Amino acid sequence: MPKVVGVVMGAVLPGLLGLTALAGGGSGETTKFWVFVGTYTGGKSKGIYRMELDAATGKLGHAALAAETPNPSFLAIHPSRKFLYAVGEAGGPQGGAVTAFALDAATGELKLLNRESSVGAGPCHIVVDQTGTNVLIANYGGGSAAVLPIQPDGRLKPASSVQQHRGRSVNKSRQEGPHAHSINLDPHNRFAFVADLGLDKVLVYRFDAKHGTLTPHDPPAVDVAPGAGPRHFAFHPNGKHAYVINELDLTITAFDYDAAKGVLTTRQTIRTLPTDVTNTKGMSTAEVVVHPSGKFLYGSNRGHNTIAIFRIGAAGELTAAGHQGHHIKTPRNFAIEPTGRYLLAANQGGDSIVVFAIDAESGALTPVGEPVAVPTPVCVRFVPR
Repeated sequence: MPKVVGVVMGAVLPGLLGLTALAGGGSGETTKFWVFVGTYTGGKSKGIYRMELDAATGKLGHAALAAETPNPSFLAIHPSRKFLYAVGEAGGPQGGAVTAFALDAATGELKLLNRESSVGAGPCHIVVDQTGTNVLIANYGGGSAAVLPIQPDGRLKPASSVQQHRGRSVNKSRQEGPHAHSINLDPHNRFAFVADLGLDKVLVYRFDAKHGTLTPHDPPAVDVAPGAGPRHFAFHPNGKHAYVINELDLTITAFDYDAAKGVLTTRQTIRTLPTDVTNTKGMSTAEVVVHPSGKFLYGSNRGHNTIAIFRIGAAGELTAAGHQGHHIKTPRNFAIEPTGRYLLAANQGGDSIVVFAIDAESGALTPVGEPVAVPTPVCVRFVPR
């Protein structure tokens, strides 16, 4: 199987760096947030929805349509918090799209700016680099990663760099070709990491923000187990460890990260399901998130319909710490609001967002209130009000 390169998109956007520091509490902290929700359209959903969250109490308001746009499955917020970007997940020869919106943080209003090609079918993940000058895209159907420059007014330019992945892996029905499933940048904005489900690799690229380019790194990738199907990726806040959740074999792989060299080294792979679950038919994982404190990691299990909880050790190793399944149905993406008190899970199969309080000592999740209705939610992002 030929070696392929990949991109990983930034762990924490600079626009949220200051907010994550709020996790420790203190007077004057921001506790009012807009919650923007990306969805799949075609059923009841019409696009991107907006809600209000009070992080002091965990109260989540009703959803309102913020922008009508096709299949905005994943969203990214500009570091300035003045712009929002959404993939338009579509297949076919024309591929998908990336749409730019102006964002009014005071009112939560979105205004369409422009739309550009994602240069590949099925764009499924998006991030903004730390300089705020580029968006990076993972195209699942096209098996590629792309960079689109951002103009000063927030509008997108056509792609400045595209990396097409090649190869396949052992699962003939899901790994017949490359499927770039996420893209993330390291904390220094120097390297991009792309988890490719079809190749069983996390590909690594050197990223040049000034020129908007991705260049294959050496080594070009790190392998996971054959048939694992790497999906989403997250850095530890200390920048020394990283984690990829594997969709097909329901595991998480922990890595040590050498920031100077841009190299990931495998440390551990751990199951996301309880030990007594042996029949995994119809199950898969989706999202992985590290708590801002760096003490806990969470992963979503679809089919089993739970959020898996792990403690993170001093060396970045994971220890299973339980599961939460209250009101959860097909959990897709989930996110921890910037104060670190609450986790919001997108119930794609339950047409709702569920709020959980996070125990600061154990990482345990406790349901807060009732699920809030949102049609086919996929992605959750926060903007301070």
